[in-house]
Amino acid sequence: MVVTELAVVLGSLVLVLSRWLPPAARRPAALSGAAVVVCGAALALPDPRWQLLVVLAADLLVAAGLAAGWWYRRRSGRPGRRARRRLALPGTVVCLGLVATGAGAGRALPVPEFPQPSGPSAVGTTVLEWTDPDRDEPATPGTADRRTVVVQLWYPAAAGGPPAQYLGRTRREADTVAAGTAGYLGAPAFLLDGPVRAHSHAVFEAAPAAGRFPVVLFSPGLGGPRTQNTAWAEDLASRGYVVAAVDHPYDAAAVVLADGRTVRTRVSSAGDPGEDARRRAGWVSVRAADLRFVLTQLGRLDSGRLAGPFTGRLDTTRAAATGHSVGGAAAMRAAEQDTRFTAVVNLDGGPEPDQGPLRRPVLAVTHEIADRADTEYLTRLSSVLDRGTATGYRLTVPGSAHLTFTDAPLYLPPVPALVGSLGRAGSVRTTTETCAAFLDSTLRGRAADLPAALSRYGDLRVHPPATGGR
Repeated sequence: MVVTELAVVLGSLVLVLSRWLPPAARRPAALSGAAVVVCGAALALPDPRWQLLVVLAADLLVAAGLAAGWWYRRRSGRPGRRARRRLALPGTVVCLGLVATGAGAGRALPVPEFPQPSGPSAVGTTVLEWTDPDRDEPATPGTADRRTVVVQLWYPAAAGGPPAQYLGRTRREADTVAAGTAGYLGAPAFLLDGPVRAHSHAVFEAAPAAGRFPVVLFSPGLGGPRTQNTAWAEDLASRGYVVAAVDHPYDAAAVVLADGRTVRTRVSSAGDPGEDARRRAGWVSVRAADLRFVLTQLGRLDSGRLAGPFTGRLDTTRAAATGHSVGGAAAMRAAEQDTRFTAVVNLDGGPEPDQGPLRRPVLAVTHEIADRADTEYLTRLSSVLDRGTATGYRLTVPGSAHLTFTDAPLYLPPVPALVGSLGRAGSVRTTTETCAAFLDSTLRGRAADLPAALSRYGDLRVHPPATGGR
């Protein structure tokens, strides 16, 4: 909780409990608590979090009780008397419950605080929108629509500055994305009011630093926004990479285009395993094509064929296809289809049944294996890695869950089944350190004992190159 919210909680506790203090201390305590509540609320009320409103409801009940007592004394003319204990005690319990609920919800669903990037460089970010003239939009057959993607870059910057809004270019876009994501998950939008208030460490539209940097393309999880791994992207950018995260329209819960239109998801389950598998294969195929197209566009940015400040900054001969969940499957598919990708990172994504062997080094990071479905997923993944013609690494992280490898641990409740048990900072550190070690080795050729570096974070299996792969 921020300082103002904490002040309101503490002031509310003093105000509620002042009823039970000795007579000499009762009035000063109540006045002090009320003053703290009023000051804290005045600072927070221009844009209050719902958790704070729950706490303030307790203060309103206390105020209502005091007002009712004053009105009764004035009307009856009787001397003031403290409310009987059997009436005051339930009221106090209710008010304390409201304060505890608001404070607990504020702690469980915080405004995310992004860890300081570990690399030496400041980080910039910008958002680009590209339309592929060679591809029809598969979600709108029979129209003249061409496939359009929105891409956010995080890159080494020449200098720092004010931090960028999280989840979008503006607060309005962040609200739209959060509401769309909550709706996609079947949750009320107010549960994601923490992330929309957050700012990361990157500086929007900062000038790129001098140099030529490897590129890391990222595809988020099904329905996920391009920003779902911002902490990871910022950390890699601070280490000297350019990360390009892709919004996949009609897949992501909500994509806000440059002209202000919002494209909503059309992802849904049919309830039939065969049909759902067919749909997933289609989503993976579209995402893989998006990644290949974005890599082409990055090459045009580097060459100057597309105007911008990144001419000579993007080394697309050193490019990694990466993704989380279904985005990880798309990264593997893109690398199978396009030899321009020189490395692959799959963050807890199950490969498609017909995924072919990969000719590039692969890092596959998986959550802790707990049941039969997990074992089957691991078997499929291992089969793909065993057939690869380059070394593959499969790292299973103890204490992790599917969302451990995203920003989710920074703002969701610390429920192990949901975000794992590595903690907010520990989850981000595990994801960034493992990926950075792999990318430093594969894209930069830095000499290091990669198995030793990776095995510090979990159960590592190294898959040597297959001799019979293509």
